[in-house]
Amino acid sequence: MNPFIIAEIAQAHDGSLGMAHAYIDAVAKTGCQAIKFQTHIAEAESSIYEPFRVKFSRQDTTRLDYWKRMEFTLEQWQGLKQHCDEVEIEFMSSPFSNAAVDLLEQVGVKRYKIGSGEVNNLVLLEKIAQTGKPVIVSSGMSSLEELDKTIAFLKDRNVAVSVLQCTTAYPTKPEEYGLNVISILKERYQIPVGFSDHSSSIEACIAAVALGAEILEFHVVFDKEMFGPDAKASLTLKETSQLVKAVNNVALAIENPIDKYDNSNFSELKSIFEKSLAINKNLEEGHLIAFEDLETKKPKGYGIEASLFQEVIGKRLNKDLNKWAFLNWDDLV
Repeated sequence: MNPFIIAEIAQAHDGSLGMAHAYIDAVAKTGCQAIKFQTHIAEAESSIYEPFRVKFSRQDTTRLDYWKRMEFTLEQWQGLKQHCDEVEIEFMSSPFSNAAVDLLEQVGVKRYKIGSGEVNNLVLLEKIAQTGKPVIVSSGMSSLEELDKTIAFLKDRNVAVSVLQCTTAYPTKPEEYGLNVISILKERYQIPVGFSDHSSSIEACIAAVALGAEILEFHVVFDKEMFGPDAKASLTLKETSQLVKAVNNVALAIENPIDKYDNSNFSELKSIFEKSLAINKNLEEGHLIAFEDLETKKPKGYGIEASLFQEVIGKRLNKDLNKWAFLNWDDLV
């Protein structure tokens, strides 16, 4: 089964509705199953006291001002959702307040993705649980103890929950991927496990699928030099298409295990590539075969199998043989 692949736009649209629609068209061509935005209602989720994670903006005096600039109206969100429906890609958006959940319920979402900063926000999780929709939890800043409480909280409310291994670092270095956590989460929670990536490269997600990730999420941007806090930790559209193809091939490989006990499918090729014993010099009748006399030549089946050479050593020739002749049992006594 192919992984469920989510291309996250987040704030890459920089508050431009036209840019948000452009991303929908572009991502729909990559093969991703979903495109994810973030729904911010500034006054409901933030305050003037919130600091910038990184100081990237020259036009927003405060982080609150930035969130205000990222807001869309209900009608605009509905237009984005309709556009997604038209190009057959699932619309997703992470809410960061209860008010955002109310808005997204009006827009009509199939599931909710919880950002790593909201894992301990049980108020928001209670609000989402009341919708009865599936929830994907990102584990970026959470310890296993914290995740235990959150997963149990959602399971107690009969929420279909899945969890993503994630490292909150932008961009994430290879030594920070935490690929080992995928198997830990699978064993610990017995729920679907995926991988949320901020590495700005495709190898981490490919490796994650090989290790059993069933969901992938990563940031996407038109160009990594674009404005915004996540641009340098994102994939381009070209990289996204490459990643989708690669992970689907890996998933296909996993679904088709090879039985190394049975190599019958290679019988014809083995007869071509494997070799028979031959001699590497003219030898006279009565000569005792030594290892130094032997060579191997294609194809298999025209002389003694090469793997049986030890049984030939010390045997006596019953006839003269020319250099490069195949060596058969009826040549020996």
